[in-house]
Amino acid sequence: MRRSIQLIGHRGARGLFPENTLAGFAGALAIGVDAIELDVAMTSDGVVVVTHDPALNPDQTRGPDGAWLTTPGPLIRSLPATALGGYDVGRLRPGSAAARRFPDQAPCDGARIPTLADVLNMAPGVRFFIEMKTFPAAPGRTAPALQMAEAVLEAVEAAGCADRTIIEAFDWRGPRHLRRLRPGLGLALLTDLRCEVQARLWRGGPRPATLARSLPHAVAAEGVAAWGPSHRTLTRTRLAEAHRLGLAVIPWTVNRPADLRRLIAWGVDGLVTDRPDLARAVLAEAGHSLAPPLAPPLAPPWPPPLAPPLTPPAARPWDPPLAPRPVRAG
Repeated sequence: MRRSIQLIGHRGARGLFPENTLAGFAGALAIGVDAIELDVAMTSDGVVVVTHDPALNPDQTRGPDGAWLTTPGPLIRSLPATALGGYDVGRLRPGSAAARRFPDQAPCDGARIPTLADVLNMAPGVRFFIEMKTFPAAPGRTAPALQMAEAVLEAVEAAGCADRTIIEAFDWRGPRHLRRLRPGLGLALLTDLRCEVQARLWRGGPRPATLARSLPHAVAAEGVAAWGPSHRTLTRTRLAEAHRLGLAVIPWTVNRPADLRRLIAWGVDGLVTDRPDLARAVLAEAGHSLAPPLAPPLAPPWPPPLAPPLTPPAARPWDPPLAPRPVRAG
């Protein structure tokens, strides 16, 4: 077997199960992933919850009355956690763009937006990539970046999973703040074309010298362990440069077999995907070792919010080790 490439289920396994739900995470673990990627926001009463959008998404949200939202719902930060728990996010709205994009997603009616604490404690030994969703151009839509970072850190430490968690963001202010608070914490920086075009905004006012250098150099200068670029903007040259700088490179969101094969051949360190089932097949085809499914396998429908007891996956070391790195000058 060749060295392992981390297989990371995007929002659980969005192509197969409702995203960012306990049912979806259980489904991804039953397929067999090395880690789960998820997104977080904060409610008005300071609870960290697992959801991608700053406001309730009408393509996947039904109200307490069972009716689909007709417009984007209230901001997550405007609702207390108890009120947020009244919304059902267990299926895609029929005929929506999301339903057309993910026709194989199985519904799980009754699924709720979980708290981060619920997810971190769903099974022992699970590894997590936690993306903090803040938007520097629209600060009023979410909790402030530093406040969210501290709340996420508190939840991770309370769950005792800091040693198997990577905290990441497109908004570099959050990871930068966490590195000051906990120098040994696993951190990653995310990028896409938008972040490159508006570098000063998303990087939180970096030094001019850093702006002038390559993107891998800018990421490495922050002292994080990993870089998560869009697979559309990652080049083989950038990958090689990032590796020379000691960064693990984990592109997102890679769903097409042709893209999976290309990135595996290039030597990326991980793959974030909505379809871990397809990615496993491509990794096996290329001779890579695979994470074992988490037993017992779970099949829809899941009885939200309860699920059968889970056992931890076999331990697999990070490759390369996702250890904190010293800040590089410049």
